[in-house]
This record gives sequence, structure tokens and C-alpha cells, in this order.
Amino acid sequence: MIPLPRLIATDLDGTLLDHRRELTPRTVAAVAAIVALGVEFVLVTARPPRTVAPLARQLGGRIVALCGNGTLLAEFDPAEPAWRTTLIRSFEPAQALEIITQLRPALPDAGFAIETGEEVHYEPEFRTGVVTDDRRVLTDDLAAATLAAATIVKVLARSPERDADDMVRIARRAVAVAAEISHSGGRGLLEIAPSGASKASALEWLCARRGIEAAQVAAFGDMPNDLPMLRWAGIGHAVANAHPEVLAAADLIVGHHAEDGVAVALEQFLANVELKA
Repeated sequence: MIPLPRLIATDLDGTLLDHRRELTPRTVAAVAAIVALGVEFVLVTARPPRTVAPLARQLGGRIVALCGNGTLLAEFDPAEPAWRTTLIRSFEPAQALEIITQLRPALPDAGFAIETGEEVHYEPEFRTGVVTDDRRVLTDDLAAATLAAATIVKVLARSPERDADDMVRIARRAVAVAAEISHSGGRGLLEIAPSGASKASALEWLCARRGIEAAQVAAFGDMPNDLPMLRWAGIGHAVANAHPEVLAAADLIVGHHAEDGVAVALEQFLANVELKA
């Protein structure tokens, strides 16, 4: 019997969310039941806080999210219209610009963007994704926007015709700046975070503040950017639809994200508690 974790961390897209990128009633109910037992439930995502906010409101209660692939902590309180953000790691503007400069020749068909945590600045060649986001700023001079940014938490490159795994391999050869290069499953979308930033490092940072050990954490994910988190946690779960590397590395495999795989796993935690009682 698997003991109830003190903290459960989960990715969103392709993991907790269904095929429509939505929370199902079953998932909301399972999360509420887990939280009612005193377990901290943490969203760990590549998304910025602004696109996590509607989901946090649906889950209810005080929700904590580690956003931007481990660069930001966002705390959501249902009594407050806004959220509180704590910066964990960021790029110097010159670093971000150097990454873009180094990548352009290696990915000549790609468009580039920078994420500040508050908004995303993108050039015309960067095709925006499917997640609704009203803080997109189109610029005809991304270099100037990058150097002027007060905070940069991610550099993004998009080339829809390319495979994201291939883009990661190309970027790791081309980028000389110390950075974390990964993808979260978006077709042709490359994500680059500051050196040391990952879902694992952010989760470890949060758990240290809470007095929680890795062995007391259960994590869920589906894509390569989830791998460090799944390896760090006491139990790393992959959903059935996960990337092959994630399936190979996980301690346990749960159901498909379109079939409430994480919710079913949470219900199993609850059932174990009832059996123990």
C-alpha cells in the first residue's frame, strides 16, 4: 500500500488536463478530496501564471503553482482577484539576446519570443500557440524588446514544421550560454529557461520551505521537461500518453490524460487512506 504523500505535484497540459485542455469534474473532485486530507497540491507547468489562473479558480481553495518551467512561484487565493508571484530564476537580458542570436542560424525557419512572467513579446515569425493568452505583445524589434525587459524567464522558438525533440538537439549544439533547453510537447516549440531552472529545482526549493522531503512527494507528468521532477520526487508517475523517455523513467504509469488518469490515481490514494482507517 502506497502511503499518502505530503505533497502532490502535477504538470497541466497532457497530464492533469484532458484532451480539450480542461479540468474535468472528476479531476476537480479528486483534487478537492486530496486537499481536504491536508495534502498540498501543486501545479508545476511551463505556463505563465496568467494562463494558470482560470484553472486555479476552478480547483478552488488556495492553489500554488510553479510556473515557467521552474522560474516563478504563483500563489492563488480565491479571496483575491490577482495572484502573488515570486521570482525564482531569470535571465539577464543580454543572456537571452545572445541565445536568440546563436539559435537563429541553427533554426532559420523559426520565430522567437521572450516570456517575462507578465507577458510574452514575440516577433511576427513566431506563431502563437493554442492556449488563450491576452498578454501577447507583437514587436518588430525583438532584440530591443529583449534588452529593455525588466525580467525574462524563458526564451521561446517556434517552427511548427519541426519536431520538438529535434529542436532540442539542435539547440543544445548551438547555444553556448548556460541554460536549460527542453520542450513541453508543443509541436515545433522550443523552451529555454535560465541555468538551474527546472520543475525539479523549483519543486525542491518549495519543499525545502515547507519542510517536505523528496520521499514525501508524488509527481505526475508527460513530457521531457517533466523528467527532472519525476526523478526527484519519491514516486514519479507518467500518464499513459507520455513521451517515450518519460514512460521509461517513471516509477509508475497511470491512465491516459484524456481518461482522467491523474484523477484515478488520486482516487487510489484516497482509497488507500480509507482502507488504512
